[in-house]
Amino acid sequence: MRIAKDDVDVKMSIPGAVIRQRLDFGDATGLGRISGEYFTLSAGVDTTPLFQGLQGNACQCPHWGFVLRGQLTTTDQQGGQETVKANDLFYWPPGHNVRVDSDAEIVMFSPQHEHSQVIDHMIAKTRG
Repeated sequence: MRIAKDDVDVKMSIPGAVIRQRLDFGDATGLGRISGEYFTLSAGVDTTPLFQGLQGNACQCPHWGFVLRGQLTTTDQQGGQETVKANDLFYWPPGHNVRVDSDAEIVMFSPQHEHSQVIDHMIAKTRG
């Protein structure tokens, strides 16, 4: 799920403040502690080879985040794709791969135990 800033419902607007809220933006029930993450990614990065060997050869950790700059496309395990770009909020459910379309910076919030395992797997893959 992605949503552009201007598509998030304005709940309150007063001089000096605009509050926007998107309800039902993912479900964090039972996920425990989360980590805040900041990723800087170059165009062309593709997680597909890094996720080989994980369940479904995909990241099985959900993420909630915001694109500061750039553009990324996710592919789910059924082959569905979604593109997020600067100023989009996003939710990536379990079972995804990511391709960086243009240099990007993103902020994400993820269940720390599950995502740490994925990151450790990627590190091991880069070491051969």
